[in-house]
Amino acid sequence: MADEPLRRRVRARALHVAAATAARMPRPVVLGGLEMLAWASRFTRYERRTLENLETAFGAELDEARRARIAAGVRRHSARIFYEWLRMARADGDSRWVEAVVEIDDSIAILDEEIAAGRGAIVVTAHLGNWELLAASLSLRGMRGAVVGLERRRDPTSRWLIEMRRKYGVETVPQHSHPRALVRVLEEGGVLGLLCDLEVRRLAGEFLPFFGHPALTMTAPAALARTRRLPLVPVRCVLPAEGAPRYRLSVETPLRWPDALPRAEATRELTLAVNGVFERWIRESPEQWAWHQARWRTRPGELDPIPLAGR
Repeated sequence: MADEPLRRRVRARALHVAAATAARMPRPVVLGGLEMLAWASRFTRYERRTLENLETAFGAELDEARRARIAAGVRRHSARIFYEWLRMARADGDSRWVEAVVEIDDSIAILDEEIAAGRGAIVVTAHLGNWELLAASLSLRGMRGAVVGLERRRDPTSRWLIEMRRKYGVETVPQHSHPRALVRVLEEGGVLGLLCDLEVRRLAGEFLPFFGHPALTMTAPAALARTRRLPLVPVRCVLPAEGAPRYRLSVETPLRWPDALPRAEATRELTLAVNGVFERWIRESPEQWAWHQARWRTRPGELDPIPLAGR
């Protein structure tokens, strides 16, 4: 569109060209080029933020050399998942390629059981491993639904991501949507995917400990769990080891609404439980998390998030 900023139009065009190139060139060539670009990012603010966040999260637990090695792994992993997104964008929903790079383990039975009840399922995950492959894998397995994602107006890049998901049967509910849109997915028996490990200032949230430091954490997942009387099902799609050829998609024990507690306290306890799961995952696979994001940017007292009921 004509009113889209030039830099966004250029970025979107570059994505389309990169996706077309990735489909025609050998994987080592494309991935090698992306890794070179990722290496160059060590001189940007993203690298500085990664190292700052690692120091915040781990403190004296990790020395400077170990933090630097994790940061290098984060760069390599970012190159890998970007390559995989390019492949997804050009594969037009090809299930064979997704099945070749994602192994679904037996724990998927947990999610199958939740869906079989016919009331839908709320999946919570983090910006860890490859969350887009997670959604595509579940959809290709026959689980229909949507994910909540960022949709910027006048930004063709966000439309590129939305179209990439749609090719695999995954719809996107914009973050700014009315909560009714989220409930509708569940009412239809679908799976609703929530990425809830980062701060989102425009959504309802509370400052809760994350790696021992107050972090603005969205409470919408807990609110949905209460409204629909559904548990939050943690699901991750991560590499079992750095450089492994396939991701492993696994499901954990659902986190249920604590009925015995008052609403505010129950919301806090359930959200803390989700944070605890994410912390454990990140400790197990630190190179696969988005450390370059400003997780602890907002401080208590700086922001009054909008309550879900008031949106």
